[in-house]
Amino acid sequence: MPGIIHVVDDDASYLSAIQQVLEASGYRVATYASAQQLLDQQPDKRKGCILLDVRMPGMSGLELQSRLTERGSTLPIIFLTAYQDVGITVKAIKAGADDFLIKPVASQDLLGAIARAIARHKNERALDGELETLRGRLSTLTTRQRQVFEIIVQGKTNKHAARELGSTERTIKAHRSAIMEKLQVQSVVDLVRIAERLGVLGAKDEPGAAV
Repeated sequence: MPGIIHVVDDDASYLSAIQQVLEASGYRVATYASAQQLLDQQPDKRKGCILLDVRMPGMSGLELQSRLTERGSTLPIIFLTAYQDVGITVKAIKAGADDFLIKPVASQDLLGAIARAIARHKNERALDGELETLRGRLSTLTTRQRQVFEIIVQGKTNKHAARELGSTERTIKAHRSAIMEKLQVQSVVDLVRIAERLGVLGAKDEPGAAV
């Protein structure tokens, strides 16, 4: 099971009940009687999920959410509360919370929310890893290759690139081949997709560019 489910609630009996349900479903569980306790433990930012009570003595659930964000945590947060408050719910979701459940919550609803949150977080981490790989490959391009790349992904021809860079079509073709090899792609379409994902496409676009 990926990561640990961190449960933060000042109600000891509720913590125990939640822990039993989660462990019976195969999850590893860590419990905290206060928001500060979780902050002090500095949980793994990459794996797991946080079940967080909204109203607690000292630091509130919303305050803890903000502190975790400041620390760079991307762990999904599911809020649990006995008091339905639309304003608080909207604020929590806007700040990145995955879900907002009202106590008492059925076990199947809780487990479903946790599974969805962990799956979303896993997908986001995978996408982040792919982007990091693409950025690494892009960084291997020489200055001239980067210039050629940015021209080509605008849909401009080798001839246009040669004219713009004061080079020859043959040289541009050689750069283009090297670029594709370094970025591990087979076509201009793949280059354009990479440019879109890394935010390169559009920054250099010019009206009327040849396609």
